[in-house]
Amino acid sequence: MTAAAGPAVSPGPALVAGRGELSGIVVDSLRTGLPSAGPADPADLAASVQAADPWGEDLQLALYLLYELHYRGFEGVDDDREWDPDLLRLRRALETRMLHALRGDLREAPRSVDEAFAPLLVEPVDLTGSLSRHLETDGELWQLREYAALRSLYHLKEADPHVWVIPRLTGRAKAGMAAVEYDEFGAGRAARIHARLFADLMSDLDLDTTYGHYLDHAPAPLLATVNLMSLFGLHRALRGALVGHFACVEVTSSPGSRRLAKAMRRCGAGPAAEHFYAEHVEADAVHEQVVRREVIGGLLADEPRLEPDIAFGCTATVLLEDRLGAHLREAWDQGRSALRRSP
Repeated sequence: MTAAAGPAVSPGPALVAGRGELSGIVVDSLRTGLPSAGPADPADLAASVQAADPWGEDLQLALYLLYELHYRGFEGVDDDREWDPDLLRLRRALETRMLHALRGDLREAPRSVDEAFAPLLVEPVDLTGSLSRHLETDGELWQLREYAALRSLYHLKEADPHVWVIPRLTGRAKAGMAAVEYDEFGAGRAARIHARLFADLMSDLDLDTTYGHYLDHAPAPLLATVNLMSLFGLHRALRGALVGHFACVEVTSSPGSRRLAKAMRRCGAGPAAEHFYAEHVEADAVHEQVVRREVIGGLLADEPRLEPDIAFGCTATVLLEDRLGAHLREAWDQGRSALRRSP
């Protein structure tokens, strides 16, 4: 068994190469410390954003890089760039593009909490197409390694995006959210922080535990799932959507984690790899009840007008997770890597 060492500490992840015009502008600006080298005319930049595929590699990487300035930043990049007005202006344009596309894709989606969550509260009889079911029954160790490498972009900062919503809640919703987050951060024990547990999982799988190490390996469908929670978390106006997102994750986590724990055991991934998901089976079953009754219930009692936003956060999460699952399954069914390059 590989010794559990926790996430490797670094001054921030290394910057990666851009994947197009927009991400190239961000990378060049962060590397040089100079204003954007993009189009001098703001109208030209706005046109580039509008022309970009909202779910493509270029826009999603650009947005991820700008969001990461609010987490741990990047090696060699001044911390003050977090509040650079030019970068914030670009981030806002990219967010607007993504949010508009997301709302368009979900135009026919449920707008009530009950309708949005109903399909998630019953285990489907037919799990055809389920990524966790595939890994449980047919997945191979190399696929589990790819899955963990991709998920590390979130799990090595697990629950961090959701903390931003706590100051924006009151009463039952605030208390419930804080209680769940306390568990996510180890209930006062550093060794039990979920990000640390995931690093231990990665060690068992012989993966690099450095924060952000696999960014250059991650395709747009994965980046979109992480960007979604950052988008919701960084905007007070989207607090309802963040709660809906978090609730969706907690509701679906327990059954999915049970299947992934079995996958890790079947493939001999190691005790820490199995433990990470086994831990989430019980913990998230409890969290689900707290989030549904106290966080959602409390928020609806305080601000009933946010119900469509909560439903939107849930359905958006399902949509992007389904797209990621489809991307992974398509590659694996063809016997090829789902990563942009092998870990």
